[in-house]
Amino acid sequence: MKRRQLVGTIAAAAAVPFVGRTHAQAVTLHGAVQFNDDHAFNKALLKFEELVKQYYGKPVNFVLHRNSELGLEKQYFEYMAQGKAVDYGIVSPAHMSTFSKAAPFIDAPFLFRDLAHWNKVLDADLLKPIADEVAKNAEVMLIGYAGGGTRNIFVNKPVRNLAEMKGLKVRVQGAPIWSRTFGAIGMSPTVIAYNEVYNAIQNNVIAAGENEAAGVEAMKFFEVAPHLAMTQHAITIRPICFSGKTYAKLPPELQAAVMKAGKEAGAYGRQVESGEDTAKLEALEKANKLKRVPFTERDAMKKLADPVMEAYAKEVGADAIYAKIKAL
Repeated sequence: MKRRQLVGTIAAAAAVPFVGRTHAQAVTLHGAVQFNDDHAFNKALLKFEELVKQYYGKPVNFVLHRNSELGLEKQYFEYMAQGKAVDYGIVSPAHMSTFSKAAPFIDAPFLFRDLAHWNKVLDADLLKPIADEVAKNAEVMLIGYAGGGTRNIFVNKPVRNLAEMKGLKVRVQGAPIWSRTFGAIGMSPTVIAYNEVYNAIQNNVIAAGENEAAGVEAMKFFEVAPHLAMTQHAITIRPICFSGKTYAKLPPELQAAVMKAGKEAGAYGRQVESGEDTAKLEALEKANKLKRVPFTERDAMKKLADPVMEAYAKEVGADAIYAKIKAL
């Protein structure tokens, strides 16, 4: 309860009109992130700040609220849509489903063959129709794409194949595609808030979760689930978001700087996270905090998920995008 009150107080303090958030005529922009400066997301947002200042060439102030100071990504997106408290941040597409049914699909399991395919999709701007839908319905702009972490399943016991995975109680994101695909594979998926996963495993509510290396390290999931089943079931896409209401009030030169910096900061964030992925896992394993467990049936796992992906893409109107991604 105290944490909720603190977050509410901070959000209320930050949620003043844009015109009131200026110091000496300089615009002040508030960002939010769930992690500290060691995380790839923070590095991407700090690069965004650096590039905006460089391209704008005039005073502009940035305040980045770290370590979930303003809540979680779901709240950040809501704040940006409302044009208060948060002007920019990195948000999982799963939290955009209220405004775009297709948005979570761009981060779905087994969507990308490998990092090379993932990069080609982003470079080809195949996700633009979804970005346009989010901008129209939520008034939140997707100005760049960070991410690049390969997601695996952290679990409190070794899981090497589909037989050992059967019935596994695993935490998934709130977007329906995650529950449907993991259910089709034979697991027992449960939607739990990200900051409650550690305690849920510790108290045997669930046995596992899924995340990229940066998240496993930052949230110390290895302490309660030291076995990492190398399913490599997803490569993350984490859009850098910017409030449309805030953007509309910026000077044209600053708008141009924000757009250019967003794209470049996203590319920087992808490079950082994909480059750090293996190194982080190796370091955790070397320190005896984590054990990577080879998963022998990834192709069979994907085969079970594919029909669900096809049906879901059609259901949310992303079938054309899905076809282009597969064909690329």
